[in-house]
Amino acid sequence: MINSKQTASKIIAELKKKYPAPECALIHANPWQLLVATILSAQCTDKRVNMVTPLLFKKYATPADFAAARQADLEKVIHSTGFFRNKAKNIISCAQTLIERHDGEIPQSLEALTALPGVGRKTASVILGTAFGKAEGIVVDTHVIRLAGRMGLTEQHEAVRIEKDLLQIIPKKHWIEFSHLLILHGRERCSARKPDCANCEINHICPQIL
Repeated sequence: MINSKQTASKIIAELKKKYPAPECALIHANPWQLLVATILSAQCTDKRVNMVTPLLFKKYATPADFAAARQADLEKVIHSTGFFRNKAKNIISCAQTLIERHDGEIPQSLEALTALPGVGRKTASVILGTAFGKAEGIVVDTHVIRLAGRMGLTEQHEAVRIEKDLLQIIPKKHWIEFSHLLILHGRERCSARKPDCANCEINHICPQIL
């Protein structure tokens, strides 16, 4: 396992040459839209979520709109994202709780965000990092899980433990962009089924643990 901050920083530096402006792939206009899109992205691709949200946010523009929505109606709009019943229930409950506890404003702390229905640590870290520029953790999705293992950055297989390893070796100034870099690289170069190691920009660093 790589436990050197210097080596991890080299990986980040090489990936930033290829992806100089990494950012969240979920299209959103404000923190609330990002929160909804992130909830929808569970077990679903960002591409699919981005196909659904334009109509969704046209129909339901504010947390108050979502809070007053009929679950069956919301389910129809988000159906193609999968697990639509649970997602619709969580989004409506989240909007209601947001209005009751925070006057409809997205809180800016990990504790307050994870207290919202349907919001776990990963979702909270996405909101804090992307919407508010606050590095409170590292977002660990399926791409990050896969690439962090292949790159030798962790020997763990569970998201919480992987994040714990990464927090120790990734400089805090890179916590937010690190996930974006790995997600972009995972889509373009280091796919799950057929990683393109021969042409990979970091093949001179990566141990290629497949």
